[in-house]
Amino acid sequence: MCPLTPPEPAYRPVPLLEDKVVVVSGVGPGLGTALATEAAAMGATLVLVSRTERRIEKLADEIRGRGRAALAVPADITDEQQRAGVVERVLAEFGRADCLINNAFAIPPMDPITQIDVAALRTANETNVFAPLRLSALFADALAASRGSIIMVNSCVSYSSQPEFSGYKLSKGALAHLASSLATELGPRGIRVNSVAPSYVYEDINKAYFDWLASQAGVTHADIYQEKAGPTDLQRLAGPEEVARATLFLASDLASAVTGQMLTVDCGEFHR
Repeated sequence: MCPLTPPEPAYRPVPLLEDKVVVVSGVGPGLGTALATEAAAMGATLVLVSRTERRIEKLADEIRGRGRAALAVPADITDEQQRAGVVERVLAEFGRADCLINNAFAIPPMDPITQIDVAALRTANETNVFAPLRLSALFADALAASRGSIIMVNSCVSYSSQPEFSGYKLSKGALAHLASSLATELGPRGIRVNSVAPSYVYEDINKAYFDWLASQAGVTHADIYQEKAGPTDLQRLAGPEEVARATLFLASDLASAVTGQMLTVDCGEFHR
């Protein structure tokens, strides 16, 4: 039977990101928080960006309590002035940036794509495509100075064709093409651009989604978990910490010659 929580791997943090300033957008309760805490465990200085000031201030305090520096920057990254303000705050506080992780996302209505209002798609793409583009452009000079990197958090939704995911797939497909284009454009400046594509991450948002699916189908949460984990080679779903660690490899010097790539983190659901 598939476990309902991924087994804790034999993992011990090493200082892969020592002295690096890592900026994470869209810091929410799931993967965003895991990216921040795992980066801190690897020695990074963190910049936490979200519209929810209370959440990122609390997380910044937790990171500082573990002996690492952290800056909370409340901002709506769909607003150009606020995006520019994030860059200004980072450089004023730390004088550099080494990695930008574009993690923020918005999910458009889960309807067949011909039935989704164009305005709803446009709104989602402001967060999923245009905000990563503009943040990447605004951070480019700082990342060129540090020979840093950009990471786009994509999704394995790109490999599926369920009608209810079509609007989200449209955004993530555009984000993948954006990452490829930026890798080519920014590569001569020493900036690497990569993507990570998790499948279902077993964290609070998807746990609630599984609860809803179970209620609709008249089955249990465990039944839904097994349905989603069944197609994977490892017969389980990745936890947010596991996805974060794989993502942060791309921010480290171990990946110094890796750019223009999509790393799939899905316990072996898709072989690409």
